[in-house]
Amino acid sequence: MAIALDVPMSRRVSFARKAMAATHGATTRPSIVEPALTMHSRRVRGHLLHWAEMGTGPAIVLLHGICDSHRTWLKAAPLLARNHRVIMLDLAGHGLSDRPNASYALEWHARLVGTWLDALGLAEVDVVGHSYGGGVALWMALLNIKTRIRKLALVAAGGLGKDVSFGLRLAALPLIVEHLGQPFMARATRIAMRVIANKIFDRNEVTHLAAMNAAAGSARAIARTLRDVIGLRGQQRHIRDRQEDLAALPPVGLFWGDRDPVIPMSHGTQAQEIFGGAQLTRFSACGHFPHREQPREFAAALERFIVGAESDEVERFAA
Repeated sequence: MAIALDVPMSRRVSFARKAMAATHGATTRPSIVEPALTMHSRRVRGHLLHWAEMGTGPAIVLLHGICDSHRTWLKAAPLLARNHRVIMLDLAGHGLSDRPNASYALEWHARLVGTWLDALGLAEVDVVGHSYGGGVALWMALLNIKTRIRKLALVAAGGLGKDVSFGLRLAALPLIVEHLGQPFMARATRIAMRVIANKIFDRNEVTHLAAMNAAAGSARAIARTLRDVIGLRGQQRHIRDRQEDLAALPPVGLFWGDRDPVIPMSHGTQAQEIFGGAQLTRFSACGHFPHREQPREFAAALERFIVGAESDEVERFAA
C-alpha cells in the first residue's frame, strides 16, 4: 500500500539512518534473511508522527511505553515480521515524533493514534501495547476508535492496578520535570535505564534513547503524559473505572515478566478476572521488558495469541 509521507526533519533522517544501521548490524545472522526495516513519517492533526515498519501481511501495531521509542521492539520485530506487517510507532512526545504543546492526556494519545491508523487506511489491526503504550491501546479500544482492533495484547501494561515504581511517581510531580527537567533528560534517561533495565538495553540503545529524550520539548511531553495517569499514591487511571464498557472490548492477552520492578505482575493476574479469564503469559526471571529480555519466547507467545492457538489459561516461559 502506498502512503503519502511528509519529509522528515534532518534530525529524524539522521536518527533513522543510524537506527537502520544499528538494527541490521546487531541482529542479522548469515543464515537468516530478515525483513527490511523502513522508516516513515506523516502529519496527523498537525503533528508529525514517525514510525518504523518490517514485513508484510496482517498488520500488528506496537506501542511503546513512557520515555521509550519504536526501538524497544527491534529484537522481537524481525520474528513477528516473518508473518506480519509490523508497525512500530513513536508516540507523540517520544522518539522521532513531534513534541507539540499539547495536553498529552491518555485520551489525547489514544485519539491521535486512532486518527493515524485511519490515515494509513488500516481496516483491521492487532494492537500490542507495552507499559504506558498498553494504557493507550486499552483506551483506544474503550473509546471505540474507528479503526477496528481485532485483538489487544497488553505487555506489563498500565491502567490495570494502582502500584507503580516510586521513580515514576516522583517524575509525575506537578511542574518539576516539565519546567526544570529538560537540561537533564539525557542523563536521567541513562540513570533510569540502569535502574529498571540494567543490561537489557546495550550502550548503543541507551545512547539513542538518551539523545531522543534530550530533544526540545521532551520534558514537557513526558511530564504531562505522566501527570495524567500517575500521582504520588500511584496510578490514577484504572480499567475498573470503565467497567460498563468491558464487554465491548476485543479479545485481550496479557504478557508479564515475573520480576517486573515497574508494574508488578499481580496486576496481570488481577486483570485476568477483570477481562473474564484472559490468558496471562508469564516470563520467568524477566523484568519490565519481556519483548527485549526474552524476544523469541515473547514473539512465539504473541503469535499464538494473535492466530488464536489454543493454550492454557496461564502460559509460562522459563528463562
